[in-house]
Amino acid sequence: MSDTEQTTSFEQLGMPDFVLKTLSELGYESPSPIQAASIPVFMSGADFIGQAQTGTGKTAAFALPLLAKLDDDSKKPQALIMTPTRELAIQVAEAFQRYARYRKGFRIAPIYGGQDFRPQLNLLKQGVQVVVGTPGRLLDHLRRGTLDISEVKTLVLDEADEMLRMGFIDDVEDILSHCSGEQQTALFSATMPAPIKRIADKYLKNPQHVNIKAKTATVERIDQSYWLVDGRQKPEALRRYLETREVDAVIVFTRTREGASEVAEKVNAWGYRAEAIHGAISQSQREKTIIGLKKNRFDILVATDVAARGLDVDRFSHVVNYDIPHDSESYVHRIGRTGRAGRSGEAVLFVTHRENRLLQTIERHTKQKITRAQIPNNDVVLQQRVERFKQQVAQEAAKTPSALIQSVVEQCCHDLEIEPELLAAALINMLHNDHPLEPKEEIKQARESKRERNDGERGERGQSRRGELREDESPIDITPSQLQEFPDVEMERFRIEVGRSGGVTPRDIVGAIANEAGIESNYIGDIILRNEFSTVDLPSGMPKELFSQMKKIRVRGTPIRITRFGKESPDAAPASSRPRRDSGKPSSKSGGKGKFGDKPAFGDKKKFGDKKKFGDKKSFGDKKPFADKARSGDQPPAKKGGYKKKPKA
Repeated sequence: MSDTEQTTSFEQLGMPDFVLKTLSELGYESPSPIQAASIPVFMSGADFIGQAQTGTGKTAAFALPLLAKLDDDSKKPQALIMTPTRELAIQVAEAFQRYARYRKGFRIAPIYGGQDFRPQLNLLKQGVQVVVGTPGRLLDHLRRGTLDISEVKTLVLDEADEMLRMGFIDDVEDILSHCSGEQQTALFSATMPAPIKRIADKYLKNPQHVNIKAKTATVERIDQSYWLVDGRQKPEALRRYLETREVDAVIVFTRTREGASEVAEKVNAWGYRAEAIHGAISQSQREKTIIGLKKNRFDILVATDVAARGLDVDRFSHVVNYDIPHDSESYVHRIGRTGRAGRSGEAVLFVTHRENRLLQTIERHTKQKITRAQIPNNDVVLQQRVERFKQQVAQEAAKTPSALIQSVVEQCCHDLEIEPELLAAALINMLHNDHPLEPKEEIKQARESKRERNDGERGERGQSRRGELREDESPIDITPSQLQEFPDVEMERFRIEVGRSGGVTPRDIVGAIANEAGIESNYIGDIILRNEFSTVDLPSGMPKELFSQMKKIRVRGTPIRITRFGKESPDAAPASSRPRRDSGKPSSKSGGKGKFGDKPAFGDKKKFGDKKKFGDKKSFGDKKPFADKARSGDQPPAKKGGYKKKPKA
């Protein structure tokens, strides 16, 4: 079945009176396409596969019929919903509570990691009708015998492709094996990769399949643009963006948790109200932050990708991509935080001159041209500040000043022998002592990519001047004390067919990869030079398209013919000249495609096939979502972050 015609009303879908009353109070006039398609199937008891993007109303698509079917006499869980993240589990539980406001005695237990077992055990002992949770913690309860799902009549896998991406698919199958096999099973997924299809074929019986295609209208309501900005001036660019926009609430995305905290601190120092959420923040604090955002206690949220997943907040009028994501899927998820509920939204992308290729990849995958916008100059910023100040003055002027205030003004003018205009000017200066009206510096537009500037030169000489450091680049030789500045990213080792015999230096390799592939130098790890070849550590999960593009890169006129370390390639050097798999220098801090701390590896093709997303698996520093599962592989260990100069062999 493809796109489904929208049903006239929820009444026609057979919803009971208590549900209809709640929906009327919440302002639900008619079901969305996914709701119209799935509710009748849930009511019939048949298995179901729903393909729909986030934000299409799929939570109500299974929550409403499940509430209508619950048996009040049963004390054991009748419905089990699995979600990939804690945030989504909380969001689903809150939605159930919201829809069940007129259903007496309804009880639901959210079960997820990062929370003490005792409150969860107490809930389960008291008896619940619905359990919603993450695979890892659900499996813990099943193994402890504290969760009984023998009487579960409906099982829902929500965002199944996300559970696959995060490495939970084995846990999902383990949980499915604990079920009776007689239950109704429903699977919701934005995409249908091979491992998800295999699970559907194995565990679902003659499911009805509905595919609700994403409507471009949602994206069309979002005004997308990018600012070409020097990396060091991103904070000032963010400040100018906030000062020149009328916002309700803003979400700012960074790659790393350290970046999120730093940006939030800067924003607060400018006089705004901001909070940060990322993997290092406790679950209780995260929940308090989200509640504060919903209650308008602050207006700017700084977040990493994984920490923001499942965030159900309609306030966001603007999205700032402070750091460009390394895959287009993350970009779509980010900008989808605005433009909700039929409203318009605005999204801006900060792009450094080296990241043009990532920008082009996003445009290609979203099939939309992102417009380049000019960063507001000092005159624009000054005008905005003056306008805001005049509005504040107008509000105060509307109030009748007290006799004391009038007396103080007259006394100051008389005793200081100054005119009222000079007194007003002095007071304005005092008021803006910490935040002057006049901008202190002129922000520069970042330069176009070196690749574009060198196109003509490359055509004449057959190669471009790569490996040259700009004056704003970090040095290549990194000392141990500087390693902590690099992002906490899982690395994978690659082999390139250039080495010392060709006069190649690490500087040449870093320059070529950074300029041609759009990978910032601080995401290029250890480089080990050999006579005929070299190895380089790069973030794991590189997309096929980028990997193919990198094969065309030349260093000092020689194609690098990049391959994954240890894998045969017809273009590679003879086998006799290849190093043993353990010839690279091992690192105690990372494990290449195997363990990386306590996070899962993303190079395991058995788990992820070819659906890798460059950098998305870790969101560059978010450890929490992957703490439950760790796998080992046979990839030689690779260190994280930064090049350390190697002694000559």
